[in-house]
This record gives sequence, structure tokens and C-alpha cells, in this order.
Amino acid sequence: MQVFNRSKKTYYEEVQYGGGFLKKLYGTKFGRLVMPVVLSRPVSKIGRIYTDTFLSKHSISSFIEKNHIDMSEYEDRKYKNLNDFFTRRVREGQRIVDADERSVVSPADSKLSVYLIEEKERIQIKGNEYTVHSLVGDKVDLSDYSGGLCLVFRLSVDDYHRYCFPVSGRVKRNYSIKGRLHTVCDISEQYKVYQENSRKVMVMDSEQSGEMIMIEVGALMVGRIINHDVSDFTKGQEKGYFRLGGSTIVLLVPKDTLMLDDDIVVHVKQHMEVKLRYGERIGSFCHAVDRQNVL
Repeated sequence: MQVFNRSKKTYYEEVQYGGGFLKKLYGTKFGRLVMPVVLSRPVSKIGRIYTDTFLSKHSISSFIEKNHIDMSEYEDRKYKNLNDFFTRRVREGQRIVDADERSVVSPADSKLSVYLIEEKERIQIKGNEYTVHSLVGDKVDLSDYSGGLCLVFRLSVDDYHRYCFPVSGRVKRNYSIKGRLHTVCDISEQYKVYQENSRKVMVMDSEQSGEMIMIEVGALMVGRIINHDVSDFTKGQEKGYFRLGGSTIVLLVPKDTLMLDDDIVVHVKQHMEVKLRYGERIGSFCHAVDRQNVL
């Protein structure tokens, strides 16, 4: 998929990290045969054991070079292992949170896609039909979400893997859903990864925006999604982080809540992803959204 880099106003085709391995896993009969083992929690656990040891720190320099990571944005310190590096923090001032009290911000460095939540809370994502219930389970009243928006923020391995709250508010409900660990890149699009993968669900309430649902989705080698224990939060406050691997954040917004910025609307209508940064404005609260101006 083509990506629009919003800050640079340029376009590019993303190169998938580990693409050769993933093509064999998802694109061959043998790969699909061994897939249940590869995607299992024990295999991810073995991988995590290695990336948590000092042995993996020797892979850091090649990881930086292969993924063209600009280390001037990050803390200047020695990393104990690959996972320690993967959850690195940016330097102070490197991620500016939009200060407009009416704005909604991107929760992470990511590539954004936007989908309409249709009647009966159905969503078409990359050729797969989901329902909001299939994403969040049966613990939430979803009657206000038909006609709303599903925002998918996809992180890749070169992104900053800490994420924040897109609005200010309080936690209404917080729970986990166990599942598998598919990769979240396009190569796995024949699988319903957002309902099959492990995920953490938070129902949030804001005085300005009302209710929203934020979901962190685990991915291949990302069995650990670490969220901080909070009851109230402010926009831009760190919510948590992913351990090694690319992953995804899904934000479900009820109807007549969010007006996306015009440049985002233009590009998602063309089925492009929009490259964003942690804390960057994506739109503002509204009382009525003209559906034709959203998607």
C-alpha cells in the first residue's frame, strides 16, 4: 500500500521488515502448515527470551541500519538487549502533543487507515468484514457506534513503540482478550487479524468527545502489551508500549464525534495510509459530522 508522509508531504511504498520470511509463512503450503506453531505463544515466548538477554544487544546496530532509524531522536544511552532498545524513549521535545483542547491526536508513530462503521456495527477492513463486537467482545454497549469511525494506526518495527491517549478523560472499562499473534502487515490480510490476535481493550470517556474505545492489538512476536495502570488521563499522556515487533492500535469512535482533518480525508479516500507521529493532530471534536466529508 502507498503511504502519504504527512510531515514531508511525500509518498512512498513501504518495505516490509522480514518480508521474505512472511511471504513463505503466509504464501506457501508449507508455511501455512507450520503457521499454527509459528504463531503460538510458546514460540513467541522463546523469541522474547532471546530478545530479553544480553546476547541480543549485538543485533541492535544492524537493526538500526536495516530500518534506517534516526537515533538523534532518541535517548543517548546504552541498551541492555534488543527489547530494551525496542522500547526506547524519545528525547524531550521530539514528540509535540497538539495543544488545542478540541483536537484529537494520533496515539503513536504509525500509518493511519480509516473505515466507516456501517449498519449493525460492521466494518470492512482490507477486504475482511468485522463487527465491532468481534473486535471488543460482548462487554460493551455498541449502539452508538453505527455510522461512526474505525481508525487503524499500524506501527512497523522502525516506529517509536510507545503510545499515548488521543484525548483526555477517564477509564470506564479495561480488559484483555486472548488470541493468536498474526503479523499485522498486508501479507496477512486474508486473516481477520484484528479479531484473531491478542488485544487489550479500553473504554474511555471524555467530557468533550464522550465515549471512545481504544484497542492495542498484539502481533507476531508481540505477546506483551504493557499498559500503565491509570484511572484518569490527559491527551498525550503515555498509555503504554509494545515489546518487540510491529503492531496496531484501533480507535473506535461513535457517530457525530470526530471530524478528521481535510488532508487525512483526501488520502484515506484514495485508500492510502497516512504516516503520523505520536501526539500529532488528526482532527477535532464536533457535534455533527457530514458523512460525505469523512469517507
